[in-house]
Amino acid sequence: MRRTCLALAGIPVLLSGCGLTSGSPMVDDVKPGSIGRGEPLEGADLTVTSKEFTEQLILGAIMGIAFQAAGADVVDRTGIQGSVGAREAVKSGDADGMYEYTGTAWITYQGNGEPIDDPQAQWAAVRKADLGNGLTWLPKAPLNNTYALAMNQAGFRKYGTRTLSDVAALAKKDSGAVTLCVEGEFANRADGLPGMEKAYGMSVPAKNITQMDTGIIYTQVAKGSCRYGEVFTTDGRIKSMNLVVMRDDRKFFPNYNAAPVINSKTLKRWPAIAEVLNPVTKKLDNTVARELNAKVDVAGEDPHQVALDWMKAQGFVE
Repeated sequence: MRRTCLALAGIPVLLSGCGLTSGSPMVDDVKPGSIGRGEPLEGADLTVTSKEFTEQLILGAIMGIAFQAAGADVVDRTGIQGSVGAREAVKSGDADGMYEYTGTAWITYQGNGEPIDDPQAQWAAVRKADLGNGLTWLPKAPLNNTYALAMNQAGFRKYGTRTLSDVAALAKKDSGAVTLCVEGEFANRADGLPGMEKAYGMSVPAKNITQMDTGIIYTQVAKGSCRYGEVFTTDGRIKSMNLVVMRDDRKFFPNYNAAPVINSKTLKRWPAIAEVLNPVTKKLDNTVARELNAKVDVAGEDPHQVALDWMKAQGFVE
């Protein structure tokens, strides 16, 4: 698999095999607030990484800012394209930590076909499996960035669907009423459209399904060009475009709770990492994620600054 990454602030971040070869220091002028008191990470040189999309850039910055407040010198190597490169960097020790998603680890990395319904049990299973890979999962966040279908307010007023079961019933009653905009990947994944249709007994004619890029889906659904669109539950555009998210009432979609994943050797040397990150992780839920993501994707703000502003607003750092 070819692995590439994103250049940030004009500084190339390159992959060498599975690891990283460059980055830039985080130089935020932060002091301990409710976390990092006594600077338990003083003397630590830590590297944070992330995938390339908005939420990951924000979460990577949050982790790095927390480490700085606790006294560490931090290198920013966030923004790697795809899931594998960032994980392999932490696994190899080229990076020390990142926020990852339980469902991604369970299905994509660990090769399981069926998700675990209970979020805590899903996290525990992922954690147990990854200890053998030199990775330690710290407690998960309420933030669950999973798949969903959403519609605009006009469609909701007309059809009143609230759950995926409602959508399946509507498709059976009036097949023309259910048109879908989805990504190509979602259209073919077992945990995407084919699995969802099977789980809900939903039958949508192929002519009613349009594949397109993620960002376009939100605008097309908002305009009503598609009745329903595939969305991610923490995307800030859901709120800004006033979309209505259908509840996954049969709990088909996997749990994708975010949690810090730390290189086990790093955590053994610097065990205070856990006490620094745990209070922050507990505050990260879908509402917070949507608000922070919207500041970047809708308002055009810088992901790192959004993370810093939130950390200060919460009193985690000063």
